[in-house]
Amino acid sequence: MFDWLDPAWFEALELGLLGRLLLATALGGLIGLERELAGKPAGLRTNMLICVGAALLMDISRSVAASAEVGPADPARIAAQVVSGIGFIGAGTILVERGSIVGLTTAATLWVVAAIGLAVGSDAYVAAIGATVLVAGTLVVLGRIEGFLFERRRAVHLDLVLDPSDEMLDRVAEILQGHRVKALPERLQKQADRYRIMYELHGSHSRRDAALNDLAGEEGVRRITLHHKR
Repeated sequence: MFDWLDPAWFEALELGLLGRLLLATALGGLIGLERELAGKPAGLRTNMLICVGAALLMDISRSVAASAEVGPADPARIAAQVVSGIGFIGAGTILVERGSIVGLTTAATLWVVAAIGLAVGSDAYVAAIGATVLVAGTLVVLGRIEGFLFERRRAVHLDLVLDPSDEMLDRVAEILQGHRVKALPERLQKQADRYRIMYELHGSHSRRDAALNDLAGEEGVRRITLHHKR
């Protein structure tokens, strides 16, 4: 059934360096497209460049080892530095946001994309394509399952300070409803110079973020504070 995945089939293609780089571009782009659509900082171009760079370094490492004039050389010596180098890029995607650590999945994805590039550079095409399918499936399928099971059930507290007008209260409710975020009012304080209202929000992380971004753009919203429930 899967005879077309026979490594001999790929060897028959006799992919040169350019072919391997094109394959790395396609595989990295497939994963990067999912990251781009998910609105992550490391998107399409980042994943493509990392995959191509890893494949190129792996090819160079093998070429240098094959052309060594004095004694045997380790063909993975240069490529091994990709593993440590990608760690610096991955660390830059990990942030502390609103009391929570975010970006771990993005960092892990970059690490795997680099490994896929190394596999392409070492002619392990079946492993590279298989890993790409598994990673893409994990990000898309499991991401949706995780969002359904956890994010929709996780509530946060939203504390807003607004201009003292009922129109602003209506506008806030309109924005939250527009993003399909369930908002349960907890407390409302009306003062002469400001209104303060607190909600318990239920909804996916992406919808909440989109609603908060819109609220931040409203002139009548003076302060936004988000508290995660323990």
